[in-house]
Amino acid sequence: MKPEKILYVDDEAMALKYFERLVGPLAPVLTAGSVEEGRTMLKAHGSEIAVLVCDQRMPGERGNELLRHAREYYPAIVRMLTTAYSELGDAIEAINTGEIYRYINKPWELESLRADLKNALELAALRNERDELMRDKLMAQQSQLLANRLAALLMVGSAVHTERAAEAVHRYAEAVLTVGVTEPAVDWHRWEHADLLQAEAFRGVAVAGHLSQWLESFGAPVGGDTALQALATLAGGSLQGGAVHLPHASTLHALLTAPAGELPTRESCGWLAWLLWQGGNAQVNKETEGWRVTLVDAPVLQSDWMADAMERLGQS
Repeated sequence: MKPEKILYVDDEAMALKYFERLVGPLAPVLTAGSVEEGRTMLKAHGSEIAVLVCDQRMPGERGNELLRHAREYYPAIVRMLTTAYSELGDAIEAINTGEIYRYINKPWELESLRADLKNALELAALRNERDELMRDKLMAQQSQLLANRLAALLMVGSAVHTERAAEAVHRYAEAVLTVGVTEPAVDWHRWEHADLLQAEAFRGVAVAGHLSQWLESFGAPVGGDTALQALATLAGGSLQGGAVHLPHASTLHALLTAPAGELPTRESCGWLAWLLWQGGNAQVNKETEGWRVTLVDAPVLQSDWMADAMERLGQS
């Protein structure tokens, strides 16, 4: 929803009516009679509000306290303070501390008021457009990171276990799609591209080491309940009726969805190591509570299975 409303907060009922009548033709107006009511309005309609205008002098809390609250919790909203000339010092302080975009003197001059609000609405629209572009960019970057991690798992898996590594990684990707994808958390204010690549490279090295340790501990390939019991033990599940029942899905997707800069643990690598050990001969299904893993033959893979998996992960 595109924010386009103006919230005006003032304890004077006549001022609220006057503002709404003057500004209504410019944009939809919401009103509140106190700072506390203003907070309630922000909580209920924050995504709809483009501009917040608040009177400074009101009983109890002052207007700049609401503006400070909005700055912290609704930073995209353009904030404005309306005040009498005698309270100009409060307005200047609010500007200097970044709480407001500008102040409007009381009594209002109609054309000046409308011009200021029009500028504020235009600024809010630009901020919203910028935020949408940034969200799209971050989503694309996170999808790319997810795809890169899947490709890295295939390379590392093939290096430590040459037989049927593709089938194992394919099953890993299918399990992630079954339980639901969570994009890796990335603080893009922290990570430069080169630093992120380095962190992901270190992550791949750690995965390789853990996979090798797991495969050594598994020993020669076995099947049936013996293999399933090994999975139940490493994943914290239970073996019942020829299937492993897992209460949580984190084991099934951690290698793709962990936050950037977080090195994998031995436990998070266990599921992929087990799939490598079994040559991908497993399938994950949803249960009423948790997840069920059963032994099934791995599929015959198409030449473009990796590209298909990457595309589906990016869309889910």
